[in-house]
Amino acid sequence: MIILGIDPGTIKTGYGIIKYENDFLTSINFGTISIPSKKNIPQKLEIIYDNISALIKKYRPDQYAIETAFYGKNVQSTLKIGYARGVSILAAVHNGLEVNEYSPREIKKSVVGSGAASKEQVNFMIKTLLNLKKEKIKLDESDALAVAICHCFKAKVPLRKAKSWKSFIEMFPEKVIN
Repeated sequence: MIILGIDPGTIKTGYGIIKYENDFLTSINFGTISIPSKKNIPQKLEIIYDNISALIKKYRPDQYAIETAFYGKNVQSTLKIGYARGVSILAAVHNGLEVNEYSPREIKKSVVGSGAASKEQVNFMIKTLLNLKKEKIKLDESDALAVAICHCFKAKVPLRKAKSWKSFIEMFPEKVIN
């Protein structure tokens, strides 16, 4: 199963594509869609839509997951993230994918074990879970990979169920790097 995870934004939209097969998660590709600041909102949204559509056509994911918007102190920023989410969701729907949404806390908890984890902690765990320790992964990219992994865990894919990090390590000792 191939899962595309999206961390939406109007300056940078992160994407992460993972594969789940035989109880293993592997990274297929990840990156950011960088949107030029000189573009107006409609032009930025078109760039996001076109790039996500191209990723879907190229990698043919089976599943699509996106981070939900969270309300911050700046209403304008929240609205802009909502626009980016909207065109990201539209790209998925136009390409025949079901959309799955997860809150930032839910994503962090599924990957790190704490809904209050920092972006740096998420980044570290993504590198560990996907065995990418030597690669430099931007925070938008690791957030998008975390969205995809969260979906994998939440979608009730036939993963062996772990009730705690200790039981996860016992079930997947090959995932632990000393």
